[in-house]
Amino acid sequence: MAKQVTEPVPVWRLLVMVLGLAALACMLVWRTLHLQVLDADRGREFLQGQGNARTIRTEQIPAHRGMITDRNGEPLAVSTPVASLWADPKELVAAMGRLPELAQLLGLNRNELREKIERVAGRRFVYLRRHLTPAEAEKVLSAGIPGVYMQREYRRYYPAGEVTAHLIGFTNIDDRGQEGLELAYDEWLRGTPGSKKVLKDLYGHIIRDLDDGRAASPGNDLQLTVDLRLQYQAYKELKVALQRSQAKAGSVVMLDARTGEVLAMVNQPGFNPNNRSELRLAALRNRAVTDVFEPGSTVKPFTVVAALESGKFNQDSVIDTSPGYMRIGSKTLVDPVNYGELNLEGMLKKSSQVGISKLSLALNEQWVWDVFQRIGLGRSTGIGFPGESNGLLPNRPKWLPIERANFAFGYGLSVTALQLAQAYGVLANGGVLQPVSLIQRAQAAESYRVIEEPVARSVSRMLESVIRPGGTGTRARINAYRVAGKTGTVHKIGEGGYADDRYLSLFVGMAPASDPRVVTVVTIDEPESGKYYGGEAAAPVFSRVTGEAMRLLNIAPDAMDEMVAEKTKSKKPGSA
Repeated sequence: MAKQVTEPVPVWRLLVMVLGLAALACMLVWRTLHLQVLDADRGREFLQGQGNARTIRTEQIPAHRGMITDRNGEPLAVSTPVASLWADPKELVAAMGRLPELAQLLGLNRNELREKIERVAGRRFVYLRRHLTPAEAEKVLSAGIPGVYMQREYRRYYPAGEVTAHLIGFTNIDDRGQEGLELAYDEWLRGTPGSKKVLKDLYGHIIRDLDDGRAASPGNDLQLTVDLRLQYQAYKELKVALQRSQAKAGSVVMLDARTGEVLAMVNQPGFNPNNRSELRLAALRNRAVTDVFEPGSTVKPFTVVAALESGKFNQDSVIDTSPGYMRIGSKTLVDPVNYGELNLEGMLKKSSQVGISKLSLALNEQWVWDVFQRIGLGRSTGIGFPGESNGLLPNRPKWLPIERANFAFGYGLSVTALQLAQAYGVLANGGVLQPVSLIQRAQAAESYRVIEEPVARSVSRMLESVIRPGGTGTRARINAYRVAGKTGTVHKIGEGGYADDRYLSLFVGMAPASDPRVVTVVTIDEPESGKYYGGEAAAPVFSRVTGEAMRLLNIAPDAMDEMVAEKTKSKKPGSA
């Protein structure tokens, strides 16, 4: 076996190594001397800057959204302080042994939490749980798990819950408006966050504030025209009515007849904005402003307006509806019975298709369309609600006779419940169109006349007969108050045209009829209990909702003389 020979290390290599180490030592000494003595000020600034970078943080100060209230100041949407827990994954990865404890405190699955942290291990921020109560967050923080921190936020709360859900809408987890007025007025309601510099320790705890910073600016408040008392009554009555009639959906809109302000607007089915765990998208729609339908007989009064404006008819004019049906082209229009001769009031009272059709065919083909357009059908109300529909008001260069007849009694056009309420507001105001509003205004919107007052007053008086015995809307009666209104029963469109077994039931009315204060629209979509006529399904809801409004608004009765007369008439001779 050969013996290995070790060569000696050259002296020059050893010398280079020693000189290199000496040079490094000299550089360190020089740098220390430079920082501490020769350039002390700049050195301190450098070291201080490095320290600050590790301990001074700019904290964001959350700003709460403005409050939404009803016309009387009742809160409908408020912001409550909450706490959100977040983690620095780089720090938390170093304490993975405490992850099961953290998962238990947060109420999370430990495996899912581990996967989440490992997935974002290269980041410095990840949310653990959002919108906890301060007490719940403090319980987690008190465990002292490295890398777990808290930030303060605000969460939206809706005191009225489902009652105002379709109006108010809701915000997402980042407090941004997603539906309803929360979306429409998001910029107005949203506040501006503030900020301040703070000194933190190694564990992220704030030791002290370093400056006053910039204060958070809260969002602006929003006051609605809605009266929560009336909103609740409308909500309650509509929900009960849908249960009784086994209907698919429904809406109620109530306006202040004098100002056009929305006093109540409810829809069913609804949802709870405070708990959206089982939310169905179909329940989010504010049907009163987004969904359109053919108004049917509820627009017959405006065909009568066109007839009176033409000068060819007056309130005593008579139309012969015999034999109870008429043929136009290939279509046959039928009344329930042969009403014979009817004046204009009688046509509205009995809701005669034949009478209205003959009336419309005697007029210029554009006159009825012109009245419908003037009262606001076919265009947005300008209420500013997201997704509001314009409806449809077709204007043909040439109208076929059957098209003119159908149009006159509410087919071939589409409206929203809110548009229909605004249109009846014109009659309630003696022919003046008052723009509708949902937000309290500093000044009333400019109104303008669209129908001559004598014509509007005359048609309003005719509509009182609809509620009297023999009319189609007797169930809309309100004790001690005169009511004017109109029923409507509309065939809905199916796959092959109008369906024979699917209806939309309507009632639109105003009270007290002597000096209208409120206009109410009720729609019941596809009632299945067998009572599908507007006078059966929708009129009773109008009676209960509007009757309660008369009481809550302290409106004096206007039918006391009629009540006394009826009681006197009903007494038997010689009775006490």
